[in-house]
Amino acid sequence: MKHIIALLLLSWLSSSPTVEDIALKVERKLRSVQSIQSNFSQIYHSSSVSTPLIEKGKFYFKKPDLMRWEYKDPEEKIFLYKEGVFLEYYPEDKELYRSYSSKEKYESEILSLLSGKRRLNENYLIEPSPFPSENKKARQLKLTPREEGEYTYILLEIDEKTWLIRRAIFFDWAGNKNEFEFSQIKTDVRLSKKVFELRIPADVEIIEDESDKKNGCP
Repeated sequence: MKHIIALLLLSWLSSSPTVEDIALKVERKLRSVQSIQSNFSQIYHSSSVSTPLIEKGKFYFKKPDLMRWEYKDPEEKIFLYKEGVFLEYYPEDKELYRSYSSKEKYESEILSLLSGKRRLNENYLIEPSPFPSENKKARQLKLTPREEGEYTYILLEIDEKTWLIRRAIFFDWAGNKNEFEFSQIKTDVRLSKKVFELRIPADVEIIEDESDKKNGCP
């Protein structure tokens, strides 16, 4: 009986995917996807404030580099990334911030993960990392950047049925934590060009990022 149990355990272990296998499956899935639409919730835990900031909205992504975060609650705002330009629009304040220096940042952090551009096994030390979750069948990974950057590590929760990222938690050097959770995910949907355009009233103030001008950006 002991031998049978040992053989069954060995068989299960040998068939269970490694963290490298999981990372590769995620990459392949995301590379095959051309567009994503989903609901999202964002929870920002500041090291200096006890109460986290919780925000919710809609997320849109289309390859190669179109991304829109449409916040609905508690404050309406839109973050739009398009062709190397990053826009932050606050309707209530009638302000639009425009930056040209966020391209490298966004490609390396969020866009690279969602598009499958970045090879996880090459850029991160990957480890299993169980953390509290309602999804008991999800695969969970800890990504530690091989090169020093803005984040000390990233936790990912992967849906093992679709191999899509359901949850991503970013930990920075200052002790802050930024968590994104995606739900009602739809892939390869037809997204109109209007989704990645901003129509703003004439009385909105447009504020240019001064650091861009110092760096020689238009």
